[in-house]
Formats: sequence, structure tokens, C-alpha cells
Amino acid sequence: MTQLYTKVKLYAAANGVANIDFRSDVKLHDDSDGNGAYIKEWNLSIAEPTDTQLASYEFAATTEESLQTVLNNRANEYPSIADQLDKIYHSGIDEWKKVIKTTKDKYPK
Repeated sequence: MTQLYTKVKLYAAANGVANIDFRSDVKLHDDSDGNGAYIKEWNLSIAEPTDTQLASYEFAATTEESLQTVLNNRANEYPSIADQLDKIYHSGIDEWKKVIKTTKDKYPK
């Protein structure tokens, strides 16, 4: 199951709101009662989504979260920019590409 945060972001984007401040625009809350997170406060100019509307974003949210996991894994595993530039300088672009490809292959999109 995807995060409510992701579904709210997708719903808002589909309705013309590109940026959400989750400290003031939309406040999510979880009472730790096993029912999961819910929208506690909605301060956007668009209508607050229903549970059915949010559920319709499940597939898109799963895709978004999966992609973000891949991107985070890659970012954590790539050598630093300084090391990448050093690799290019000493070994050339083709050797640098091999190093980067190893990580991309490990975490495909």
C-alpha cells in the first residue's frame, strides 16, 4: 500500500496544484490506532479528495514510490562528484560510464 502523502501529491498535481507544504497546506496525521494516516487539515484551493478519489491514485503512487526508491538507491551508491570527475580525468569517459552503469544495472527503473 502506498503512502497517503504520495496520493495527495498526485491528486493535487492532477488538479493544478504543483507544490504542497505539508506543514500548512495539508496536514496528515496517524493516530497509531492501526487505521493509518488521514488528512487532518486541508487548506488548498481545490476540494479535499474523497477516499475513493485517493484510492484511484494507488497505481500511480506505487509507480512514483518505486521510482523514488530506485533514484535514492542510485544516489546513495554513485561515487561522489569529485570521485566521478577524477575517474573521467584519469581513465576517460568510457571507464566512468562503466562505473555508473554498474549502479544503474543494479537498480533499474
